[in-house]
Amino acid sequence: NLDSSIMIYGRILIFMYSREHKLYLRKKKIRKILVIFTQILLAVLLISIWELLAKYKVINTFITSSPSRVLSTIISLYNDNNLFNNIWTTIYETLISFSLGTIIGIITATILWYFNFIYKVLDPYLTILNSLPKIALGPIIIIFFGANINSIIIMALLISVIVTVITVYNGFISTDKNRINLLKSFSATKGQIFKYVILPSSYSTIISSLKINISMTLIGVIMGEFLVSKSGIGYLINYGSQVFNLNLVISGIIILMIVSYLMYIIVSYIEKILVKND
Repeated sequence: NLDSSIMIYGRILIFMYSREHKLYLRKKKIRKILVIFTQILLAVLLISIWELLAKYKVINTFITSSPSRVLSTIISLYNDNNLFNNIWTTIYETLISFSLGTIIGIITATILWYFNFIYKVLDPYLTILNSLPKIALGPIIIIFFGANINSIIIMALLISVIVTVITVYNGFISTDKNRINLLKSFSATKGQIFKYVILPSSYSTIISSLKINISMTLIGVIMGEFLVSKSGIGYLINYGSQVFNLNLVISGIIILMIVSYLMYIIVSYIEKILVKND
């Protein structure tokens, strides 16, 4: 009788927990849908207000353009085969710079952690490079590497690598000291400590740095395109400003925002997969 009572009580608890869990998941799903719906509603509201203000000449459309003019400009770019060519150019340059920046940043952070003396020597220089406006180096980069894609990639690397190095290195030095001391008590080498403690503990930091790196890389690519490119989203914005075509400028900015958001979503999705597999 006692065993039967325990089993019945256990089943009741499991049923109640399962029911509460389902309710929690349902509320979470509804909340997510509401958030997405509100985001879309807010975007539609802002676009509608912008269009109405332009239509009734409350704002100067020569400066601010309007959603209808932006849409017309994007369609015109598509019809002239200039839309996806420029988008792909920027994405291609960003992917190359992002890959190189991530690899170089992680390797550099590892070297700085492994050789603390080198880090202490380079620390002020990293700070100076990180705070230096990279656009100021534009003329020097063009002279050294030429007015081509190489200068764009170098510009993007100057922005993304330093940030990646600092982020990943801070992740390395934030590792639990007790775990490090435990391995030291077993006479573990620095390489073994890095392999079995530092790197696994910093895994989430490294993955999170990808999201920072992709945005920094895109900024660098656009800055590079402002200087030397004859194609790309940055080129469209720069060309539009030179000929006072504000419709093209704002269209380029909106395209850039969409591309940036999509790339961020892709990196976030990769992050979820890697964290889940970990």
